[in-house]
Order: sequence, then structure tokens, then C-alpha cells
Amino acid sequence: MIRQKSSLAQKDQFLAEIAPDSHLDILFNHIPGISFFAKNSRLELIAANKRFWERLGVESEADLIGKNDFELFPQRLAENFRKDDLEILKTGKPKLDILELFFDSQGLPDWFLTNKFPVFDHKGDIIGVMGTVKSLVRGENTLYPNLQFHKAVEYLRSHFTEQILFSDLAKMVGMSVRQFNRRFKEAFNTTPQSFMIKTRIQAACEELRNTERTISDLAQSLGFYDQSSFTQHFRKHIGVTPLAYRKKNMPRA
Repeated sequence: MIRQKSSLAQKDQFLAEIAPDSHLDILFNHIPGISFFAKNSRLELIAANKRFWERLGVESEADLIGKNDFELFPQRLAENFRKDDLEILKTGKPKLDILELFFDSQGLPDWFLTNKFPVFDHKGDIIGVMGTVKSLVRGENTLYPNLQFHKAVEYLRSHFTEQILFSDLAKMVGMSVRQFNRRFKEAFNTTPQSFMIKTRIQAACEELRNTERTISDLAQSLGFYDQSSFTQHFRKHIGVTPLAYRKKNMPRA
């Protein structure tokens, strides 16, 4: 215990002696697969690594400085990001392994794991939020915050167009339905039902960008009750209607 305290003291001393212009944030430009960001107390971006700003389609970090989530993302996504940030500013506690839809380098929503931490000043006051974002799926290696659910999550991702019984998923991992729902939400910060819907929305974005299938046909093939239900869920998670998304993102001839 004494040795551990001594080691931590050495670490604290080293960090305290780092010059303000050391630019340790540059390190994040060289960590494969990691997007890094930092926001001030007004939740405006004040730092981002290259992977982060390239994903948003801008030419440099300077193009993001001073902007907030509502200027960069669809309304619904921005609201979710803001909710987590405000909680961190209020409590001073990090939020880890947040499973959420974010944008890949092609502008498509995909599953990402986000970790967010409070930023403190020398007085111990919270002055902002910083975090990292990493793709849930990179190549053939799937990353899950809780490996116990690997089989259930893989089944959801492979059969999201079907009518899935969550009682079957619970049996798959050896849990009761109530226990499965509770622990799934603890692990992924979302319910199994929401995970399935978001996976359908993710697939819908790709179809809307790359095919000319009708909205009603997409709704049926992706497992939604009808076109109205599809449009409602799509607007909730992406911020616009399926038709508006298609008009904005479909490649021009």
C-alpha cells in the first residue's frame, strides 16, 4: 500500500511539472482508430484530433473550434450528446462505454463506443468535458464493453430485420428476461429494443444512400410495422425524415 501511494505521488508530481505547451493532445493523432475531442464549460469544441475532424468532413481542427454539437450533428444526436455532457459537468463523474450511433468517414451512422471524462482546473473546478470515440466494429474484430453479451449482440446485428423475441436472447446468455434487459442496459447504456431499432436505422441510411428502393419497401424489409413507424423512428434518431436524408446524401449522377 505504501509503495502504491509513493508511485501515485510520483505520477502526480510528473503531471504537475508538464509544461502547458507540451501539446500532449497531439498523441491522439497517432493512436489508431481513436477519435479525441475536448469541450469547454459551454460545451463548445476546443480541441479535436485529426481522425475526429476528418470524420466530420472539415479541413482542419480550427474549423471545429467554438462550435457545439447542434452545429455539427442532427438534432437528435446532438441532444443525446448534450445530455451526457451536462451530466458530467454536474456530477464530475465520467461516463464510460457509451454505445451510440456516430458517423464514420463516409458520413454514415455506425456503432461507436464513447468514453467521456470531466476536465478539472488547478482549483479542482470542472471546466469542460473530454472524450474518446472508437468504432464498435473494426474490420473483423468486434469490440464489446461486456463480452458476456457477445452472442446476443451478434444475433441482433445479423437478424435485425426479423421479429426477435428478447426472451430467446435472454436464454442465449443464460438469464431471465428481466435480468437480461437490466444488465444489457448497464453494459451498453441502451435497451435491447433500442439497439435493434438503431441497427435498423443504420441499415436504412445505407439503403437510402445507395439504392432507389421506395420508403415503404424499406420499412417493410427492415422490420418496421409500416412506413409511418419507420419515418417516426428515423426522424427520432437521425433528425430528418428518410426522404430528406436521401435527397441530401444520395450520390449525384
